Amino acid sequence: MKAAFYEQTGLAEQVLVVGDMPDPTPATGEVRVRLQWSGLNPSDVKARSGARGPVMPFPRVIPHSDGMGIIDAVGAGVDPARNGERVWLWNAAWARPFGTAAEWVCLPEHQAVPLPNNVPGEVGACLGIPALTALHAVLTDGGLEGQRVLVAGGAGAVGHYAVQFARLLGARQILTTVSSAEKAALTLAAGADVAINYRTENVVDRVLEETQGEGVDRVIEMDIATNAAIDMEVVRPNGQWVVYGSGARQFTLPFFPMISRNFGIRFFIVYHLSDSDRRRAVSVLTDFLRRDALQHNIGMKLPLISIAEAHHAVESGAVTGNVVLSIS
Repeated sequence: MKAAFYEQTGLAEQVLVVGDMPDPTPATGEVRVRLQWSGLNPSDVKARSGARGPVMPFPRVIPHSDGMGIIDAVGAGVDPARNGERVWLWNAAWARPFGTAAEWVCLPEHQAVPLPNNVPGEVGACLGIPALTALHAVLTDGGLEGQRVLVAGGAGAVGHYAVQFARLLGARQILTTVSSAEKAALTLAAGADVAINYRTENVVDRVLEETQGEGVDRVIEMDIATNAAIDMEVVRPNGQWVVYGSGARQFTLPFFPMISRNFGIRFFIVYHLSDSDRRRAVSVLTDFLRRDALQHNIGMKLPLISIAEAHHAVESGAVTGNVVLSIS
């Protein structure tokens, strides 16, 4: 099979190779998926670049955890009726050497989720990390029905979904931060009530103005290291931060101001969702997909051979929306 892989960390154009590898065979409890689309996320870029550490977890890595394709073989213990099933994948490259940047991938059958026929294939490659991260951030700790919420980076791959899930799941008011008028329009079309350009406006002042001085009940935070000071001011007492990302490995938070306001802070990484949390998120997501209730923002589509260009696009932040590779 054709596959993209790297055997050392480094610059995309220096370490990513597209070549031939043996076709995989599903083991017991696994399915083999003939991939059509591979989804690229910032975590894939960080792993390849060495930002998570220069030591390779495996001698050779086929990157990308998200993907979409058709099951074409099953291992022992898997219902043969799954052959021919259209599926989207999660955690394909998490703690594994074989991700979705290839013509085939084998993985445990529960990591291949049926994709409704009305959903385009490329969208299926955007669900495992962006959509599930956004949905868990909205659903966790009782959800946000009736609450005011601030979504940091509402035009990003996760933020765009988070705005929509917040609207669909009953948020009272949705505010978001963006960096341009174009991104503001994208988030407002997705269901945000207020889009704040953090480059030209004071975010704290605007949030307090829009919430009549009360602040928000929940902030969904993509970069706590950068935005903690803002979050301190815009979240009401007894409110919550739900944090899924940070632009720095270490950061500090002021103890007494935070404990005096009874803030709750929920950190999570989508790779480690509990079985029950993942089942809940997948179930809710599947319902929305079947009803065509979501907007999907595919910012770039490239062929597998152009994987280095795709990595550059994600690494530079030049693309608004999800980046996917066409495999077949």
